[in-house]
Amino acid sequence: MRTGRNSWPYDSNYRPGRFTGWIVPLAFLLLLETGARLGWIPARLLPPPSELAQTLWSLAVRGELVPHISASLARVAAGFVIGSSLAVAAGLLVGISRRAEALLEPTFQALRAIPSLAWIPLLLLWLGIDETPKVVLIAIGAFFPVYLNLVAGIRDIDHHLIEVGTSSGLKTGQLIGHILLPATLPYLFAGLRSGLSLAWMFLVAAELIAATRGVGYLLSDGRENSRPDLVLAAILILALLGKLSDSLLRRIEYKSLGWRDARRSSGQQTS
Repeated sequence: MRTGRNSWPYDSNYRPGRFTGWIVPLAFLLLLETGARLGWIPARLLPPPSELAQTLWSLAVRGELVPHISASLARVAAGFVIGSSLAVAAGLLVGISRRAEALLEPTFQALRAIPSLAWIPLLLLWLGIDETPKVVLIAIGAFFPVYLNLVAGIRDIDHHLIEVGTSSGLKTGQLIGHILLPATLPYLFAGLRSGLSLAWMFLVAAELIAATRGVGYLLSDGRENSRPDLVLAAILILALLGKLSDSLLRRIEYKSLGWRDARRSSGQQTS
């Protein structure tokens, strides 16, 4: 009978506390505050966390914080939904058709290599300076991780499953709905989480496009006015929003893939 010592991860029996993940960031903030108070860290370059808290409170009291966060959330949500939806459609097409793969894969790989900032002048010329180019840029960022992971998941499917579905008389749509998508869900969620992370990264570039609201705008405003407290406050907001959105997607993943954890637990018990 196998013991937990030989399983992987090697500490699979460990159960973290509810606030274990807060230890490192809180310790880091405490060190920064202590270093700033003792004069080890120049406040003009790296303001202490207490000053960042005052900056955030000032923005909230003036009624500026919520509109900035709301604008960024709306852009990320729209771009992520559009980009990931197109990625699922393209990934399914490329994954099930060698002709589509030969036709589209080289183009997608070339587009994936283009930096986010390189898209901005072209999107400005094509789409103007309203919300559309911002959402499109975020959608571009979200597209490729979802597409790549889904294609990889389809290629890793056991061909016997496809043969069973085909011999059972399933049509293409039924094959996708009953076999391909369920089998590739772990890959798809990995791509969605990576795509969501890139969507937040592309948000900063997107809000450089003539934005007057948004967390990326706060970053730019802090840089132009030489306010490191505002820059760091915006970075902190981005980190918190990214973590919260990823936690939400991870919870959806956990509920959707509960069968995988149950099967893994039963496998460990029987081994």
